[in-house]
Amino acid sequence: MGEHLEAFTLRWPRALARALLPCSCALCGDLAADAVCAPCTLRHAGHGGGRCRLCANPLGPHEAPGQACGICIAEAPAFDATLAAVDYAAPLDGLVLGLKFGARLPLAPWFAQRLRDALLAQPGWPLPDLLCPVPLGPRRLRERGFNQALEIARPLGRMTGVALQPRLTTRAVETAAQSGVTPRERARNIRGAFDIAPGMAQLVQGRHVGVVDDVMTSGHTLNELAATLKAAGAARVSNLVFARTPPH
Repeated sequence: MGEHLEAFTLRWPRALARALLPCSCALCGDLAADAVCAPCTLRHAGHGGGRCRLCANPLGPHEAPGQACGICIAEAPAFDATLAAVDYAAPLDGLVLGLKFGARLPLAPWFAQRLRDALLAQPGWPLPDLLCPVPLGPRRLRERGFNQALEIARPLGRMTGVALQPRLTTRAVETAAQSGVTPRERARNIRGAFDIAPGMAQLVQGRHVGVVDDVMTSGHTLNELAATLKAAGAARVSNLVFARTPPH
């Protein structure tokens, strides 16, 4: 009885807020209990086909679900797995931009819910020991006022019961935005960009670290961060990204 009462006590303020302050769906504009209504969620954020277990790019028609794609077989990344909830494509790409550049923070828990659903759809996928959001550099954090990866990681940690370590890693170098450099320059642009934060090395050693981000494009940022974590002794690094940019 006590557990049910505690759960109700935790839920009722959110339920009351939803009843008093209904929001509009970010996609269709209809009244919704969440940032995106249930019909739009079902229509645009349903689980798609098979993805590469390493980079989460869609697999070809002759590739078996759960295997690695040809690119990852030819050159294995530093990370061990990637879970993506959706493709970075219209109309969901607009939501990613709305969170990152429009400070539409209520979208972050909805992103986290889609990641949780993607996890539930992969019953054999091992949960990380801790979550690490991709860190922003000090200048970009001041400009934006928040880290979108951390805003997604907070509710995801609560939903999955995985401990969040928001300051596990830092930006050692204030790099140019990956979106502003050519694909060929991205690996060099991000090289050496990350460090383990002072006093955090013991949390990494022998652990499975889940790296959280909003979108994965070339994968160079996540690969560099995974390499940093592996060098510090991480046993496994998995990416948890809301959206994956399909290859062109």
